[in-house]
Amino acid sequence: MPSGFPTYDVMNPVGEDDRWEQFDEFHEFLEDRFERIYEELFVTKVNEYGLVMHWQGSDDSLPPILLAAHQDVVPVNVDTINEWEEEPFSGHYDGTWIWGRGSCDDKGPLIALMTVMEELLEAGFTPRRTIVLASGFDEEVGGKRGALQISQYLQSEYGQDSFAMVIDEGSGFLNMALEGDNTIIALPGTAEKGRTDIRVEISTPGGHSSFPPKHTSIGILSAAVVAVESAQHTPELLRDGTPFATYQCIAEHFPNVPDSLRRLVKEANEDDEALDELKRILLELYPVENSALLGTTQAVTLIGGGIKVNVLPESASAIVSHRIGQHSSVTEIREHLTGVLRPIAADFDLTFDAFGVEVSTGSSGHLSIGTAFNTALEPSPKTPTDSSSPYEIFSGTVKAVLEGSKVHPSKDVVVSPMLVLVNTDTRHYWSLTKHIFRYSHFDQADYYNGIHTVNEAVRAEAVIEHIRFLTTLILNWDEATI
Repeated sequence: MPSGFPTYDVMNPVGEDDRWEQFDEFHEFLEDRFERIYEELFVTKVNEYGLVMHWQGSDDSLPPILLAAHQDVVPVNVDTINEWEEEPFSGHYDGTWIWGRGSCDDKGPLIALMTVMEELLEAGFTPRRTIVLASGFDEEVGGKRGALQISQYLQSEYGQDSFAMVIDEGSGFLNMALEGDNTIIALPGTAEKGRTDIRVEISTPGGHSSFPPKHTSIGILSAAVVAVESAQHTPELLRDGTPFATYQCIAEHFPNVPDSLRRLVKEANEDDEALDELKRILLELYPVENSALLGTTQAVTLIGGGIKVNVLPESASAIVSHRIGQHSSVTEIREHLTGVLRPIAADFDLTFDAFGVEVSTGSSGHLSIGTAFNTALEPSPKTPTDSSSPYEIFSGTVKAVLEGSKVHPSKDVVVSPMLVLVNTDTRHYWSLTKHIFRYSHFDQADYYNGIHTVNEAVRAEAVIEHIRFLTTLILNWDEATI
């Protein structure tokens, strides 16, 4: 497992930062380790470090499938290195766990994908359907240098809406055996929330702190932050939303769901009062989790202002991170925030600019809001989940692999659509297909301590299970005719 290459998400353009050299070393490792792929398949690089591997099928009438995983990882906080049980980039295998940043997210799954393709080549497999492996290198910072340009390349090669399906990293499955249930629920991401980060900035005259106004820019910004946090977005439980489908599936198949709640979920299909009551109960039972699933969330995550203790701050700013619910949009978020902050501008006599438009005027300073970091992503399209769609092949594969697993004893397997709260490289692949599955074939217990944190590690046995899943998925798609 090549965690030994600290392929951090580099902010500077390709070729303008020495840290890109880590990707060169990683690519050399891949070429050495996966000789057949590089010898027998057409491998090309997009924007220097994006990898696209084409395995040509024998039947051009069958649309190709796209398998994706990214090469980059998040950095390791130097202040936490002593907390790691193994070196963060050692790739150490202790007989149970494979340690290191990237073992879970996402170089481990990338190596699993390439292992499957290498072994199928070794076995003499010749696909009917073309298989494409795509690997971006900046997913952790938005994918605009990697997956976006790979997507543009694939559109030029294959055309829009040309792939039968895309699978990329995402949610996995939950084995309920520890809770006394004999059920495994797999939760492929069939949709993603949108995202926008908005900067709120206050500008006021400076001066010496011995002659302060009643409110400095930091004080005014504090009032603005309180106003934003006091105006939370209302969660919505919609029948055509992905969370509603998830709740329906759980209520139908999980024996531990109380009968009263099971009846309420069923009634909510047609009864509006039952739907409202279901939303109330869900938010009461799990307020944080269900608020995130059902609505737009907002969090003030960055703040700054002031340069010296005896200098009045001329500016102060905060970033409000939004994850946009399926029923909402970037425009709605902007309108909401503009309405929330208009009274703040009036109370402090500030000129107010919102997204490049002057909303009101004042004489004591300036309040402005605008998109930060160029993040303005609408909620994704929903993957079709009807019985005649690729979802049937995907979910059937998941069930077959889990039901045939010697590792997971539970055999009652349920596959349910899931809304992903964060964004993956698939945000750049929407034009290639409607059938996108954000799924990694791992149980939560297969991760030692989660991702993006200290002691990232994956259970080696689980990697083998993931390889079984990917192999079965490729073979099932090769027999399919859609």
